[in-house]
Amino acid sequence: MKTSSKKLNTSVEITVNFTKSDLEPARLKALERLANGTKVAGFRKGKAPANVVEQHVDPNDLASETLDIAIRGKLPAIFQAEKIQPLSMPQVNIVKYVPGEMAEFTVTSDIMPEVKLGNYKKLKAKREKVEVKAADVTDVLERIAKSYAEPRVVKRKSKKGDEVIIDFAGKKDGVVFEGGSAKDFRLALGSGEFIPGFEDGVIGHEAGDKFELDLTFPKEYHNQDLAGAKTVFEVLVKQVNDVEVPKIDDELAKKSGAFETLKELKADIKKNLVAQAEKRAEDKYRDGLVMELVTASTVEAPQSVVADQLSALRQDLEQNVRSRGATVEEFLEKTGSSEEKWNEEARKIAEDRVKASIILQELAKELDVKVDDAEVAQKVAELKEVYKKDENAAKQLEDERVIADIANRLKIDRTLEKLAKFNA
Repeated sequence: MKTSSKKLNTSVEITVNFTKSDLEPARLKALERLANGTKVAGFRKGKAPANVVEQHVDPNDLASETLDIAIRGKLPAIFQAEKIQPLSMPQVNIVKYVPGEMAEFTVTSDIMPEVKLGNYKKLKAKREKVEVKAADVTDVLERIAKSYAEPRVVKRKSKKGDEVIIDFAGKKDGVVFEGGSAKDFRLALGSGEFIPGFEDGVIGHEAGDKFELDLTFPKEYHNQDLAGAKTVFEVLVKQVNDVEVPKIDDELAKKSGAFETLKELKADIKKNLVAQAEKRAEDKYRDGLVMELVTASTVEAPQSVVADQLSALRQDLEQNVRSRGATVEEFLEKTGSSEEKWNEEARKIAEDRVKASIILQELAKELDVKVDDAEVAQKVAELKEVYKKDENAAKQLEDERVIADIANRLKIDRTLEKLAKFNA
């Protein structure tokens, strides 16, 4: 493989030449991949030798798959050869390709802009003091106790704390509205799961009762079609369960795990709460250090990278509001925002993120932070264990670009550790 590069303002164009020796390993991988979808007489699917599979696949498919694998696999090495750190997804343009013999193509990407680091040893961010109160431990204990609660069918009127099994249908202007109906729904009375008035209206009814509830949705309800709307819910109580929550004692501790006493369980809960609080405090402290360093440093954020971040922020917004049954327009109206205002604020966040990433890369270079292959391999192995039941995710961990990204994350984590120590 031969490479040469030329800078184009804030980007770079690398010309790459592959020889036969660069393409051959990729050709074998391509045959292996294509074999999974190729049936060859006398062999089970995916088990035929490469030379046999080659006789049964479309040469154009093989050529295309080979070049794709070769380029994807060599991208990290291409940038390393030119000692360039790409900041955006590289764009590939094929100049010439003779299958099995050679390939010439160009790779274009935004590159690391010039960075003037601020004084990273005298930042003012401070760690928050971590405090776990007795009430926090009690809250967890109560949740654990409720998780072991045993519902018991009772023949009486329901009361707060009971569980009821109901059918219900909500109507607006006499028409059942979307999301307002359910069968055999389990409702904990007093949970606040429904709009105000619903649970109070069910309390006092027993199995077999059928009734209507005239309710008005809150004006700030996320679904604008229902916000402030007058509705009628037809409800049928099918069963009332008395929910017996076990006492918070040594017996509960034994049910919860390898604990003999309530004292041991409390100690373990407190230990975990402290660890979680310390992790949140440390993350917040490091975020504060990074944003201070961004303010103290000088760097220009490449706009194509900012655009990618902005797109990711928008996708997150859309997914979040959709999970709540609302639209972006409804969310913006409810929060007193607008498309223009959101875009302005999101762009600032995107630019700060991009600047922070670039500055941390520069700081890693300044502090000579390194991560060896063994550490990366160990992290990849750990992730493979986590995703061992997800074949696609595990397969992605073999991609050289993913491995390079893991190595970069490890380097940034180590850089943040050093930054925190400088300012402890």
